[in-house]
Amino acid sequence: MIPSRIFLVGFMCSGKSTVGKMLAESLRYDFVDLDQLIEEREGKSIEEIFSDHGEEYFRRLELLTLEELLERKKVVVSTGGGLGANQDAMNKMKSSGLAIWLRIDFETFLKRCANSEGRPLLKRGLDYVKKLMEEREETYRMAHLTLEGGQKAEEIVKEILKILPEL
Repeated sequence: MIPSRIFLVGFMCSGKSTVGKMLAESLRYDFVDLDQLIEEREGKSIEEIFSDHGEEYFRRLELLTLEELLERKKVVVSTGGGLGANQDAMNKMKSSGLAIWLRIDFETFLKRCANSEGRPLLKRGLDYVKKLMEEREETYRMAHLTLEGGQKAEEIVKEILKILPEL
């Protein structure tokens, strides 16, 4: 039976939003980009939220928003890179749906994300980001499934659709 809630977790630029939209369309589920939802509700970009209120405030918003989404059915949720690394959030996602980690290596991250605007953690330097990626992977590993996020989004979606009926 296909889970009613599918959560995509992984580091920045791992393809969560792109894959999420395509997967939701294929399943005829709703798609929610958690970061985008927070930006809409706050009327500010993630970068502005970090700047105005700090990272801790943003992390609380992420968790509260996730908890709302746990009530929805037939939804694919693209989480922010930090939410999937929060053990409490990961446990909530796993207990109410299917958590899928889109794993990428640091080189893929650099190719996709090095020049991205609006990603406050990138301003702390590449050494910081690489260490952060390694730390977050400990929690990402807890997801039900791990897929290689470095491949084309269409391939990832095909892989997920093939696996879902077997769950």
